[in-house]
Amino acid sequence: MNNRVSLDWNWIRAFLATVDRGSLSAAARELGLTQPTLSRQIAALERDLGLTLFERVGKSLVLTHTGRELLDEVHAMGVAADRLAIIASGQSQSLEGVVRISASDAFAAYLLPDILEKLHAASPGIKIEVISSNSISDLMRREADIAIRHVQPEPVGLISRLCHHDIADLYAASDYLDRLGRPRSARDLAHARFIGFSGPNDLIERLNQRGVPVTEDNFIWKTNSAVAAWEMAKKGLGICIIFERLANRTPGMERVLADFEPIPVSTWLVTHRELHTSRRIRLVFDLLAEELS
Repeated sequence: MNNRVSLDWNWIRAFLATVDRGSLSAAARELGLTQPTLSRQIAALERDLGLTLFERVGKSLVLTHTGRELLDEVHAMGVAADRLAIIASGQSQSLEGVVRISASDAFAAYLLPDILEKLHAASPGIKIEVISSNSISDLMRREADIAIRHVQPEPVGLISRLCHHDIADLYAASDYLDRLGRPRSARDLAHARFIGFSGPNDLIERLNQRGVPVTEDNFIWKTNSAVAAWEMAKKGLGICIIFERLANRTPGMERVLADFEPIPVSTWLVTHRELHTSRRIRLVFDLLAEELS
């Protein structure tokens, strides 16, 4: 009698996503599924294995002891499948299909659209999916085919190209500076309102190093989105630090201090080594590199 279990790969993906995200709703969003569909896939996997893999604790799912024992093996299957997908995509010589580009939300919203129009003109058979994210996408797990990053990536398994040295500076709406009184020196910003970013960052330290005497009390507004921060600044809520090339194309915004030392920002273009052998990904990569340079 053959007791061998035949597993559906979709069930494995559902299991791994649920482990990674800790809940069915978060895992369903990651996989682009409805929560009932994901629940059925998990139930099917447990039924065919004859095992209970998760226990519900509050609103979260927690691996059972049996689930933890299987996790390493299932995770290895996931890594192998991702690797297979990378190799298969890299072999594609078609100039038709989808290329996924990951970029920060400000870059995706304000700077990337003009480049996308040129991409479409150069190769109309290529469709672009833009992943707007302020986190560094994991190219090895195929969250994106190409990433636009502002930190130098780890080189293992990746091709990266330094495309642009940009600067970030202090900008504010003209009407806010009218109310504040245009500062003549960094010391004049001691009581100014600033727009900052959620979570740990070194912005206050960098400003202090440049002679701007700000503390947490100056940051009346905080957000996890550079787009939201820039829109707040455009509405006159306070001073924001943003890319110079974005600020220069925005009417009604002014550089706050003429002698402020800008913060350097590098723009890196990154893809997987094997994906760079795909004609459509190579075309998009090279055109992005040309435009970003």
